[in-house]
Amino acid sequence: MADTLDPARPARRRRSDARRSIDAILDAARVALGERPDASMEEIATAANVSRQTVYAHFPSRDALIDALIETAAAEYSALLDAAGLETAPPADALARFLDAGWRFLSRYPLLLDPTTTSVHRPKSNDPHDVVPPRLERLIRRGQDTGDLDPAPPAAWLAAAVIGLQHAAAAELADGHLTADEAAALCLESTLRLCVRPPANR
Repeated sequence: MADTLDPARPARRRRSDARRSIDAILDAARVALGERPDASMEEIATAANVSRQTVYAHFPSRDALIDALIETAAAEYSALLDAAGLETAPPADALARFLDAGWRFLSRYPLLLDPTTTSVHRPKSNDPHDVVPPRLERLIRRGQDTGDLDPAPPAAWLAAAVIGLQHAAAAELADGHLTADEAAALCLESTLRLCVRPPANR
């Protein structure tokens, strides 16, 4: 009886319903904007199976929705890197896992590959621009310390070069010059050639 009279239960239910609506809207936006970056709020509402009014109740503008989507994407990318075992896998394997996390991220958020997307919100937390280079640099430095990766170039430079390779491969994919599998394979091959310690001359 006490449970049925608990005034907090309706509030919790409303918050739970709101969270489900927000998650549905963000997922619909991820898919719709990935397929067509100019998708309207009404199209996103239809894909999320909610009313247009519900979308605007949570996101007062299209820019606000895209900002929230980018925040969600950044958190997912950080989680992918956390799960990749970059700190414990053999360095060359860790490099492959690092790149794979990036490709998995981009496959879920193809909006970020679209060349017409000229202005992208910088997330307040988990910003890949701030989070990713130091993680990759630590991975490379570990490989240099173990002798698996080339110790000659600075780790920071190698990290910047690897990120640049993935950006270049992503641009080729976005332009239709490479398939996703081709872009990933070429990027990995180039990364390993750049970073792995060359064999000693005999």
